[in-house]
Amino acid sequence: PELAREEFKQVLAIEPDNEIALEKLREIETDKEVLDFYQFFQACNPAKTVDFSNSEKHKYYVKFSAVRSSLTEKLSRHIARSPNDPTCQLFTGHIGNGKSTELLRLKAELERQGFHVVYFQSSEDLDMADVDLTDILLAIARNVSQSVEEIRINLKPTGFNNLLQKVTELLTTQLELSGEAFLSGARVTAAVREISFSLSSNIGRITAPAKNAPHLRSQIRAYLGPLSSILIELINRELLEPAVEQLKQRGKQGLVVLVDNLDRISNLLGPTGRPQAEYLFVDCGEQLNKFNCHVVYTIPLTLIFSNDVIQLTNRFGVKPTLLPMIPVKFPDGRDCYEGLALLRQIVLARAFPEVDEIRRLDLITKIFDTPETLDRLCKISGGHLRAFW
Repeated sequence: PELAREEFKQVLAIEPDNEIALEKLREIETDKEVLDFYQFFQACNPAKTVDFSNSEKHKYYVKFSAVRSSLTEKLSRHIARSPNDPTCQLFTGHIGNGKSTELLRLKAELERQGFHVVYFQSSEDLDMADVDLTDILLAIARNVSQSVEEIRINLKPTGFNNLLQKVTELLTTQLELSGEAFLSGARVTAAVREISFSLSSNIGRITAPAKNAPHLRSQIRAYLGPLSSILIELINRELLEPAVEQLKQRGKQGLVVLVDNLDRISNLLGPTGRPQAEYLFVDCGEQLNKFNCHVVYTIPLTLIFSNDVIQLTNRFGVKPTLLPMIPVKFPDGRDCYEGLALLRQIVLARAFPEVDEIRRLDLITKIFDTPETLDRLCKISGGHLRAFW
């Protein structure tokens, strides 16, 4: 439709009275205002994040910086101003409040500025009910190595692969791990040690089967836990540093890792008897802050209200960045009209992505019986985007 619209506009620029072109343009504008219930239902799925690499889904995005500040710009600016010095930032907010969308927007912005960005959802690598430091370290190493291998960055992780081989041999010996593990489309047998793997595949040989096997995780942690400092050193020396060097040789500004969904870890007690959030980000915060690249972690919202928030800030050297809910009322009870207007656009953008913001307001009754019904929905959501749906 966009291409056709431009073609007919070019015709009208030459022949302003061309009736055929005028009629076709009217048809295109009318088609944009037809509600596609299937597409609307799919677009309203809160489990689906707006993908900024997809031009169609990008149209669903509504910028809320007018009512909750430009947090993506803040995170981006902190990284862009220190391209040669590693930074580490913490990002938090209510689950389902748009953090993943903002991180993907941050990814797009940093890529525009020339950074190589690795974004991944930690829940795809980890069992969020049972997470330890070594699990996060391996997840970061696997996703970064996979990303740079895809663009043919030359890595020589001899020491890292030797360490992983020892872990594989330990699991094979102690747990008789001779079955098959599936990774990246290739079936591998753990008992076969002669096959040469990429670093990401070698890590996946261990982490993929361990995700759903607590006994394997405990064995891996028992071996790698005391070696966490060595593991971090290997990740830096054999993965991150050569990757950053080669990326800069290609004209890139540096490497950024965005670790999403760590805010979803359970509140069970960790190995030290403290809740997992405090154990990972306070007790182990110093280790998570040792990567020689830019890193942004999502963290549980409870941490900024805990007694350890000052210690957390000291560990990472920055205060956590909080993504608030969309304001629908002021403390004195007055409606926040700007916040409500943006929440209306959240619905209307998903129903009529091809229509401009002003025209969408005239189409509310194609979805709701009255505009007041939409306003009521916006208010009772409390500005929490997941509750909105």
